[in-house]
Order: sequence, then structure tokens, then C-alpha cells
Amino acid sequence: MQRAREQRSDQDEELRNGVIDALHTVFDPEIPVDVYELGLIYGVTIQPGQKVHILMTLTTPNCPSGAIIPQDVDQAVRNVPGVKDVEVELTFDPPWDKSKMSEAALFSIGLF
Repeated sequence: MQRAREQRSDQDEELRNGVIDALHTVFDPEIPVDVYELGLIYGVTIQPGQKVHILMTLTTPNCPSGAIIPQDVDQAVRNVPGVKDVEVELTFDPPWDKSKMSEAALFSIGLF
């Protein structure tokens, strides 16, 4: 039983890494930084049955790309081998601010 849990944990970690790699390919059209480095992704959870739950936000509730970015996230994650289903959940709590950006993202847009 323990061995099966360890194997599932390893598979989940591998799948999670693939999902994160996919998130690096999704960009906010207004900012030349991917959604992961931009800090828009609050959580990536691998659920039973290889279902992936993404908790994310947008730079503002009135983001002009608000309909497009979650769809792009959904599509990118669905294309990861092993993913069976995807749920993208939007939240604005806590609200996004530049402190959520990675150092690489800050550097790439000249804020670091």
C-alpha cells in the first residue's frame, strides 16, 4: 500500500511539473511575461484521476484579456500528457500586485 502511494505521489509530481511547464507558455497579452512568472497562478493541484485544478487570478478584475487568459491556461494544461480533466478557478482574493511576480519577471520588464 505504501509503495502504491509513493508511486502515485511521484506520478502526481511529474504531472504537476508538466503542468507548470505548460503554464510557462501562456502569456498575458498586455505584459510580455508568462502567467506563472507573473504570479497569476495561486495553486496547481493534482486531484484523483489526473484532474488538474488551477487556482488563478488576473492583474485586475476588469482585465481586458480576462476571458482569454483562463481559456489559454485551460488549453495549455489539457495538452499536457497524462492530464484527463482541467478546472480553472478564478479568484481575486488576494488581489494580484507586482509583489507576486518572480524576480525574473520583474527583471524582464525593468522593475528589478
